[in-house]
Amino acid sequence: MERPQRLLLLLSLLSYPSTHAGALRSQIVGGHEAKPHSRPYMAALKVSSHFYCGGFLVAPDWVMTAAHCMGDISVILGAHNYHIPEASQQMFAVESYHPHPEYNANYVPYNDILLLKLRHKAQLNKYVQVIPLPKSSSDLPADTKCIVSGWGLIDQEVATYKLFETNATALSRRKCLLFYPELTDSMVCAASYHKLSDVNRGDSGGPLVCNGVAQGIVSYGFQFPPSVYTRIAHYLPWIRKTMGQ
Repeated sequence: MERPQRLLLLLSLLSYPSTHAGALRSQIVGGHEAKPHSRPYMAALKVSSHFYCGGFLVAPDWVMTAAHCMGDISVILGAHNYHIPEASQQMFAVESYHPHPEYNANYVPYNDILLLKLRHKAQLNKYVQVIPLPKSSSDLPADTKCIVSGWGLIDQEVATYKLFETNATALSRRKCLLFYPELTDSMVCAASYHKLSDVNRGDSGGPLVCNGVAQGIVSYGFQFPPSVYTRIAHYLPWIRKTMGQ
């Protein structure tokens, strides 16, 4: 796709009304329904009772998501079908919002990371668990196998209330720059090598999970693989300072 078309598409995603942003910015296409509660770190973020974005639990009272998901958010943990009241679900108000101070979305969302401090700590159990973050700032090696999960559209028009997931493989920085010349060290991209329909964006704000570690945050894309993720390892000092650890 030529850059003007890509720019137009991205601007439409960034400017679309917030109650629909989660659906437009994100979708698991060609994936499959996740085994219920097999991703206990997943958080469903709602604004005014509408599904908005994904996120993930990184401490009992902290959820990580994308900065472009900022809004008057409520958080649901322990959900598989977020549309019905499951006994496993825990709901939280957000006490404070912590977007990266250099977040910028003029053309693409740079520093697209947001920490949500929950009003109360989650009760950790088999349905609700914290996911580990990277231990160093090292880049994600090319060809690393990962999983993306989300509640977004499962094709261009079909919505689902159930958690879906798909596989994604990290691309080398050199290869990713062919698709995204604007890529920085704070980003990583991933796609499927074999099935175009298998890899699209997971819900905005959801995690790119590789070997059981949250390595990325779904940030943006242009309706075809690869998609771009905020590289969590790049932000470890800011994350530790913000969370007071």
